[in-house]
Amino acid sequence: MSIEINLDSFKTTKPHEYAIRFLFGGLVTATTGLIAKKFGPTVAGLFLAFPAIFPASATLIAKHEKERKQKAGYDGTRRGRAAAAADATGTSLGCLALLVFALIVWRILTTWSPWLVLPVAAITWAGTAILLWHLRRKF
Repeated sequence: MSIEINLDSFKTTKPHEYAIRFLFGGLVTATTGLIAKKFGPTVAGLFLAFPAIFPASATLIAKHEKERKQKAGYDGTRRGRAAAAADATGTSLGCLALLVFALIVWRILTTWSPWLVLPVAAITWAGTAILLWHLRRKF
């Protein structure tokens, strides 16, 4: 499956689907707040890195792909699952790259200027995510 930017999805996504994404994001954020209150910010920080809208996005991606294939006369279930799986893979790899971002900030923030640390960490995050995406094909 090739990855591409499709701006047409803004036209096909319905307002209630955005509301579902915001609801999931809010629930994850609120849950993280409760975890922080009970177990402290260190434990809650692990949950804060959870991609808050991923569950809603994955289901909506699968639904849209399935509907697209059904309009063309096909079942679309496999295509919907494949699209959701690609999104899940990208999310997982992005989270691993986010770990690299966090490690860079953690290690050099006290010695470098924040104005330099954040761009370096962000560029490293993007490079790591892209590298991991390309490496996934080999395994």
